Amino acid sequence: MAKTRAIIKRLKAVKNIRKITRTMELIATARFKKAMDRASEAAAYTRKLSEIVADLSQADMTLSHPLLQAHETEKNCVLLILTSNRGLCGGYNSGILKQAVQRIREAKDVDQNLSLEVSGKRGLNFLRFQQYEFERSFSHFEDKPRFDEVDVLASRYIELFVNGKIDRLDVAYMQFDSASRQHPTVETLLPIGKLITESTTETTSTRKVEYEFLPSAGEILQELVPTSFKARLFKCFLDAAVSEQIFRRVAMKAATENASEMVGDLSQLYNRARQSQITSELAEIIGGAAALE
Repeated sequence: MAKTRAIIKRLKAVKNIRKITRTMELIATARFKKAMDRASEAAAYTRKLSEIVADLSQADMTLSHPLLQAHETEKNCVLLILTSNRGLCGGYNSGILKQAVQRIREAKDVDQNLSLEVSGKRGLNFLRFQQYEFERSFSHFEDKPRFDEVDVLASRYIELFVNGKIDRLDVAYMQFDSASRQHPTVETLLPIGKLITESTTETTSTRKVEYEFLPSAGEILQELVPTSFKARLFKCFLDAAVSEQIFRRVAMKAATENASEMVGDLSQLYNRARQSQITSELAEIIGGAAALE
């Protein structure tokens, strides 16, 4: 009797866990759809800005911007690590942190002064556990990052880069390609010249675009280049948000399926234990009846 009670107790616990993981899966699915819409819209906007900046860089213009120019040396660098505040999202954080550690080792090998800044409690706990020194930490970015929050970071990075206090800015995050493909990466955002990808360069090399500037090319460039950087940094946060929900949805789905499988095994084990108990009780009754005859 005690064995069947233990099985029933465990069975109820597993069913409760299954309800929780199923609910978390549904919540992650709903958040994923909203985050994906924001990321897709931002991707189109950022792509167009990158194309315009690439066109301007290919054009025969004497204009320039400090954010477009690489410094002579890359002595002082910043690495921004984007992780999650909560767990239960599979290998999301581990993949990002692995790329971040690799970048830290590369900076150490070439004797770069790499300042670490981390967003998310999971990344913060990892750096503390590994005893890495970091300059700043952020935990207010959730699954719906706002542009005004990212704009504060971007403006500070722009000021540091223009004043020569930093020579390079890298961001370690989970890049969102599609609903079925995400991969951790470390991307260089400053100087902006490195943002022009090979695909963008191929596109610009096959066409000649002529622009008419109003009020002037210099004023437009002064506004366009910082906007392009801010949009790219904001897209990194959006990619991280949607990728986190995808990883959490997959992890919770797998947990729900495992719980369902365990419920089936425990139900079968309970039926066998109950059958054995009933058989034993019948044998005792028959034995007692035979002794009375």
